[in-house]
Amino acid sequence: MTAEYKVDGSVAVITLNNPPVNGLGLSTRRGIVEGLDKAYADPAIKAIVITGAGKAFSGGADINEFGKEEAYREPHLVSLINSLDQGSKPVVAAIHTVCMGGGLELALGCNYRVAAPGTLVALPEVKLGLLPGAGGTQRLPRVLGVETALNMIVSGEPVKSELLASIPGQKLFDKMAASPESLLDEAKAFALEVADKRPLPRVRDLPCKHPQGDAYFQFARNMVKGMAKNYPAPARCVDTVENAARKKFDEGMALEREAFMQLMWSPESRALRHLFMAERAASKIADVPSDTAVRDIKTVGVIGAGTMGGGISMNFLNAGIPVTILETKQEALDRGVATIRKNYEAQVKKGKLTQEKYDQRMALLSTTLSYDALKNADLIIEAVFEELGVKETVFKQLDEVAKPGAILASNTSTLDVDKIAAFTKRPQDVVGMHFFSPANVMKLLEVVRGKHTAKDVLATVMKLAKKIKKTAVVSGVCDGFIGNRMIEQYSRQAGFLLDEGATPAQVDKAIEKFGFAMGPFRMGDLAGNDIGWAIRKRRAIERADMKYSRTADKLCELGRFGQKTGAGWYDYQAGKRDAIPSELVNQMIESHRKELGITPRKISDEEIVQRLVFALVNEGAHILEDGIAGKSGDIDMVYLTGYGFPIWRGGPMHYAGEVGLFNVVQAMNRFAKNPNDDADFWQPAPLLAKLAAEGKQFS
Repeated sequence: MTAEYKVDGSVAVITLNNPPVNGLGLSTRRGIVEGLDKAYADPAIKAIVITGAGKAFSGGADINEFGKEEAYREPHLVSLINSLDQGSKPVVAAIHTVCMGGGLELALGCNYRVAAPGTLVALPEVKLGLLPGAGGTQRLPRVLGVETALNMIVSGEPVKSELLASIPGQKLFDKMAASPESLLDEAKAFALEVADKRPLPRVRDLPCKHPQGDAYFQFARNMVKGMAKNYPAPARCVDTVENAARKKFDEGMALEREAFMQLMWSPESRALRHLFMAERAASKIADVPSDTAVRDIKTVGVIGAGTMGGGISMNFLNAGIPVTILETKQEALDRGVATIRKNYEAQVKKGKLTQEKYDQRMALLSTTLSYDALKNADLIIEAVFEELGVKETVFKQLDEVAKPGAILASNTSTLDVDKIAAFTKRPQDVVGMHFFSPANVMKLLEVVRGKHTAKDVLATVMKLAKKIKKTAVVSGVCDGFIGNRMIEQYSRQAGFLLDEGATPAQVDKAIEKFGFAMGPFRMGDLAGNDIGWAIRKRRAIERADMKYSRTADKLCELGRFGQKTGAGWYDYQAGKRDAIPSELVNQMIESHRKELGITPRKISDEEIVQRLVFALVNEGAHILEDGIAGKSGDIDMVYLTGYGFPIWRGGPMHYAGEVGLFNVVQAMNRFAKNPNDDADFWQPAPLLAKLAAEGKQFS
């Protein structure tokens, strides 16, 4: 059992002990029920206290049980809380540190609640595409009022116990303890104070209404629809809280459970739960034990003060880690530091950063024109021009000056990390740290593991990623790693679609309607079309067999590199980022079709989406086969946090499973028959074909 039972005089104490957050899994639920039964049956026991061991009262339901038999085996959480409603002796919840989800619902089922200061209280189910399913939508409005409760339920955000305790008329907490350390003693003393009071108070018996009634709930519904149009859970939260205010408790509970089960099987909730699990799994590397000793990173060097170097530096400054930026010219350093200042000053102006913190961060920044200034750095990241010869010069110099044990990292987005490591006499200390632009904003960090990269280097970088608030995903060495290797196939398909009859605006609108933050042509204009041009030139030498549409090259030959030149696939007005369809570009595409002898055809949005997304899926399957990614969830994390894939669809590999891999393969077979496409690419990856034939999914 993961719930302990002890007796202190006439008070029974049931302690949840299921680390790390005392999740309410089957074993824990059974332990609580057994403890309650024992206490109810013992005439010497006058009152009961339920609390949590360690650093949580309870973080809620065990997400590992979602969709599994254990979640529905008795006693499930609703049955457990119902047993509290029927109890013969007072039960006091002693709440501390974390009280969330099912943990809060458990506390609401108790007769009384004593809270420690600093406790984070939340019903975060909406973040998993769900709503509270064990009475949260029915009980929380009764103790906090409809508006406060609905705001908490719809946002899922935690609120400090002191703030909730200060709400006039609140009935969530019967007592605030003086400190977390005194909580249990104060809860036991309170339990004895109320031991003989009858009838036992129950949250379910409290009134629940809103003075504006219909008008308030309609307002709430309109607000939710505007803010969360792709997610059904927030609107259902409004419905169930409205039921609490309008219907009898038992009817409201039944409707809450019905809504919960419907959401549980919705594609949006499946996607969000997949994301939750994949994000946690990404930090686990199969052959790197969790207890691997890590290197101490107290100082960081960054080579390059450009857009990437400055953004990378800000991540470490934000985390309180001193940074030294190296450049070859003072003017470049001055520009880089000025950009960092400008970014921070904008945050101060918006109230997102205090002047004191701004000053502290800038005080951690130093600059240099000499490699010798990096000799004591624990981690050095190069962010120089993406050309192997330039990287060679940098890493040979680093090999001379960096101290033994320093981690040498490259921010390369496509180049061979093993070749870069070979420029040094310490390849075990070399790793790829591919930040995404803007590096101080984007969450994704691709950690590229070379064939000689030491395990403690990997463990150190993964731990450091958490400190600088990045989602780190490990990739093996290949051209483009995970994200850019896949996006190349996506971009190739976008080009073929232009050849066959689509316009840049049509392609972008179709994929943006699907949910992408930005279509391939708007993305190219933002990143710079010359970057893709350089890659295609390299491909012409290394992979002469790889077929591309020539439209992108023709665009670059016109000098239309994107927003930075005021013209790309779209036209741009000075000082604005609005993409204006370009007649010149459309004429260029039409002329190119004539050169190829292609008669344009009408292409549906459905075909556009399938070709772009399934191109990602097929290349992702190859990446899994090649061992470049350890898990399909890692690929999804890359695309959700770095490439604007719609979160409610769960990433390309998860989405393929939702569509059905058999259906994906069937579509690919159709695309292979298109004479203007790349038939070889549309041969399903062996792993994809195998899973489709077996009726399985990637994860």
